[in-house]
Amino acid sequence: MGTLVSLISALASGEAMAALQRARTTAILYGLAAVLALCGVGFLIGAAYIWLAARYGPLATSLGFGVGFLVIAGLILAIHKLTTSMRSRRRARRRQADMTALGVTAVLALLPALARSKAGLGAVIAPALAVVAYAIYRENAKPPKQGPEDMP
Repeated sequence: MGTLVSLISALASGEAMAALQRARTTAILYGLAAVLALCGVGFLIGAAYIWLAARYGPLATSLGFGVGFLVIAGLILAIHKLTTSMRSRRRARRRQADMTALGVTAVLALLPALARSKAGLGAVIAPALAVVAYAIYRENAKPPKQGPEDMP
């Protein structure tokens, strides 16, 4: 209740509006700094081009810059592809661990109620054994062979 009161008082006093104004000003300044930094990088690239063009000629320099930028773009895409696949595998493992923990928690929460019921633990043990047996079957079953006529 205390946090709600402090939030309402902050809104009423205009403190939230001042914070919003500060955030907007900061965002504008960072955006302006980013634009100026990009202009600086552009001029540095232009200066490097002029210097190399005087040394090696405009055609060779243009080809070199083009190939260089394409190589950098390819490296960025390759690194992104590798890290994306690693992150997706990590998320899948985390999701699987969360689902396992959720299932174990649900079973542990239901055990006392099921132990007191008329069916007793048999209501839990029979389906659990069926799930384990099915998992063992799926792990040991051979995948169906695909012949040339089964291929699309």
